[in-house]
Amino acid sequence: MATRLLLRACSTTLQLRSSVAARPVLRAMGTLKGIPTDEEQATGLERRALQAFKHGKDPYSILKPKEYAGTKEDPHIVPCTGTRRLVGCICEEDKTAIVWFWIYEGQAQRCPSCGSHYKGVHCELPH
Repeated sequence: MATRLLLRACSTTLQLRSSVAARPVLRAMGTLKGIPTDEEQATGLERRALQAFKHGKDPYSILKPKEYAGTKEDPHIVPCTGTRRLVGCICEEDKTAIVWFWIYEGQAQRCPSCGSHYKGVHCELPH
């Protein structure tokens, strides 16, 4: 009699444990759909940026900008929301001082210290 009760208690305990362990796996897998991708899980600003990347845009300047020569024909492009912007130029690699100057939209301006050219281009904010 005691053996039967012990066997019955063990079998019901094993059945409960196996059913409990299987439930969270099905919930986490999304009931047979698989693991969701980054695009499916993204929300808010991250979702907006991923959707813009699909269309080939970079609205929040996440990617590395294109490098320019800095000459008069190929100046460094500086995005600005107004008609002018303050630019800082570190003329030499190991120099500690920053040369600050204003650039204006549509005109190529020259750094007073090193001679690199910068051009302000109007851009809209992505918000």
